[in-house]
Amino acid sequence: MIQGSIPALVTPFKNGELDMDTLKKLVDWQIEQGSTGLVPVGTTGESPTLSHEEHETVVEAVVKFAAGRVPVIAGAGSNNTVEGIRLIQHAERVGADAALVVTPYYNRPTQAGLYAHFKALHDCCNLPIIIYNIPGRSVVDMTPETMGRLAALPRIIGVKDATGKIERVSMQRASCGPDFIQLSGEDATALGFNAHGGTGCISVTANVAPKLCAEFQQATLRGDYRTALEYQDRLMPLHEAIFIEPGLAGAKYGLSLLGRCAEDVRLPLVGLTDGTKERIRAAMVHAGLIN
Repeated sequence: MIQGSIPALVTPFKNGELDMDTLKKLVDWQIEQGSTGLVPVGTTGESPTLSHEEHETVVEAVVKFAAGRVPVIAGAGSNNTVEGIRLIQHAERVGADAALVVTPYYNRPTQAGLYAHFKALHDCCNLPIIIYNIPGRSVVDMTPETMGRLAALPRIIGVKDATGKIERVSMQRASCGPDFIQLSGEDATALGFNAHGGTGCISVTANVAPKLCAEFQQATLRGDYRTALEYQDRLMPLHEAIFIEPGLAGAKYGLSLLGRCAEDVRLPLVGLTDGTKERIRAAMVHAGLIN
């Protein structure tokens, strides 16, 4: 079952190269802390600046390191359908449990183009697919109606919804059915998302606060929104602070304060400003993660 707190894993670097030892430690730590799935090589994993070979190396490694303990949902998105087919077929070959496929960015396909793109990826393999709808990055928004058409295909199983529109959960339940997996793509609104029928979050904050995010999700899934709200109050400053600048840089800085990962990011991203670092540190103190 794909649900709960699923970190969109950062990709650690050392001297500009993949740091596989740190990646393994992060995977083990995430699972020990209660994360219920892992997403390697999403945007938070710096997929735009990884080579194809590095992308495939990270996916294969996370599958190996997870060793079946939690589902691995491999990032396999592209605005080039042929390239997407390569990535999703590789994810299937190395044993990923599902693929996360973003709506094609920059070239702005129509709804018909979106359907054709996802159907091509669906038809090229036997791996379950989770649609990643994030209009703020891709500049295209998959409508609930298009998603409903795709949900009729046997291996289109869910969506990571980063529209920020809470009502989409109910609209997608109507178009896709109540069993269609709906995962929030926004940490700050995950509480309301689950109240509308969502069942989890593919989370950036969970890189830094995996135990709190997992316990927050568990509370919502058992309908204990009073407890979930207490976690929300602890986590909200961190949700905000991590995204003052690009979220993956914020997540890596937070991990560096915990001694778990270097801050290094690849250009065109750069390290955080001092003011943002201070906000993240203060939010981590507020959440009880550091003193």
